Amino acid sequence: MTNLSKSNIVQSLTLRQLQIFEAVVRLQGYTNAAKALHLSQPTVSMQIKKLCETLGLPLLEQVGRAIHPTAAGRDVYDTAREILGGIVALDDLASEHKGVVKGDLSLAVITSATYFMPHLLGAFINRHPDLRPRLTITNRAKVLERLKSNQDDLLIMGQVPSEIAVEAHPFIDNEMVVVAPPGHGLLSAQNIPLARLAKERFLVREPGSGTRLTVDRLFASQQVIIPPFMELGSSEAIKQGVLAGLGISVLSKRNIGLELASRHIAILDVQGFPLVRRWYAVHLRGKRLSLAARSFLDFILTEGASTLGGADHKETVAPI
Repeated sequence: MTNLSKSNIVQSLTLRQLQIFEAVVRLQGYTNAAKALHLSQPTVSMQIKKLCETLGLPLLEQVGRAIHPTAAGRDVYDTAREILGGIVALDDLASEHKGVVKGDLSLAVITSATYFMPHLLGAFINRHPDLRPRLTITNRAKVLERLKSNQDDLLIMGQVPSEIAVEAHPFIDNEMVVVAPPGHGLLSAQNIPLARLAKERFLVREPGSGTRLTVDRLFASQQVIIPPFMELGSSEAIKQGVLAGLGISVLSKRNIGLELASRHIAILDVQGFPLVRRWYAVHLRGKRLSLAARSFLDFILTEGASTLGGADHKETVAPI
């Protein structure tokens, strides 16, 4: 049996090297790993070189412009994840014994969730000031990329991906309504047929967004075709377009609270609306959540609606 106290690996290998190697493989490149770890690219390259020398194995190979782990590199990657996961678990164990929720908390949310997630995160941080939060707001396509590469603790989205093995935790309602500027001719109408919207200038999100998928699915189910007047890249852009009188659209009711209260925007009574969906906290199936992530997930599941001033119904959490 190898004497670990004299082992070159034990003496030379560092947790930082394993962390850097894990990031290079997971993020598929030195540049991405350096950015994620707030290191220079030469530092990342140097530490990978030292790790290869310590193990006496080639761990990475470049094919074209892409970096891939070798066969040995894949085994080392799996082992590195186990070791780093164990360190996180050890830190969580110490924190639990101390009764302190601390450390990093990384969240990624789609742009439509911009209007409520900072409020939930702020309320949680007020309870646990030792946390170091990171909130990334981006479109659905990039959120899915981050999910696949396991860059975050939790991701917040309205449409759970079917092509990725995940666990999805519904926590608040996502009530989607048809909105128009004040004075619009349909405001006095009731039970407006869906097909009637085809006569209006209809503003839509870009293809692939969660809102666009939901709306397109409803139109298709009713065999209604509504040609887009404009495609815009965020819910905020859509809202500003409606406020400016460019047309009508579908938005989450949580995104227009101030505008409704000030009567700068109005909800149309359209058949099939409001569409009530759910916001989900999502992570890869089998992912070991840190104490910080578990605590935040429990917070939004049990207190998310009340924190935001709503009373959502409860659902059983189930893997997707």
